[in-house]
Amino acid sequence: MHIVDGVLSNPVLISSAGLTLLGVAVGLRKIEGDDIPKVGVFSAAFFIASLVHIPVGPSSVHLILNGLIGITLGWAAFPALLIALLLQAIFFGFGGLIVLGANTLNIALPAVLVYYLYAPLIRRSKTKLAAIWGFAAGSSAIALTTVFVGFSLALSGEEFLIAAKLAFVTHIPVMLVEGFFTAAAVLLLYQVKPQILMGEPRLSTLPSEPKAHL
Repeated sequence: MHIVDGVLSNPVLISSAGLTLLGVAVGLRKIEGDDIPKVGVFSAAFFIASLVHIPVGPSSVHLILNGLIGITLGWAAFPALLIALLLQAIFFGFGGLIVLGANTLNIALPAVLVYYLYAPLIRRSKTKLAAIWGFAAGSSAIALTTVFVGFSLALSGEEFLIAAKLAFVTHIPVMLVEGFFTAAAVLLLYQVKPQILMGEPRLSTLPSEPKAHL
């Protein structure tokens, strides 16, 4: 959900960049040495998944995976998504460099919010219920991102109000797709690699060996 350069007002760009830098700083402090491969994998997953996009007004429609990234990375979603968005802007011209802070904030902040809302529920649940919470996390992250994108556009001028509403409507199918994808990913990870769902802080209560729950 990339906003292109030249759309947002300077106050929105500056405030978004400042909040993104703060989020990246917190995320980097949360990352430990063993977490770097996981952060890299999910950053690459976002990079690839969001390459296929359909332009819609000043934004675009594509998979984001920030719900899955949020419940697995927590605050580390900020540096992971910043790097992916930066590479997309440089190599493919998606979004832009000036609007990089706003695009990162609109995608990474929902990921962090989803982490606090749903990651504890997923960890405490058995397999099938965890998948349901995963669906909620995936769809909620997209919904929040569309709201943040719309808010960014609306703050930049009344002429973008229609585009802001359009961004939400066009992403309703994406919410469903991301919900099902995140649910399937949570179900798989819960059975084969539950440690990936630990996020931060680390929990010693997760099983060391995968256990299937019916």
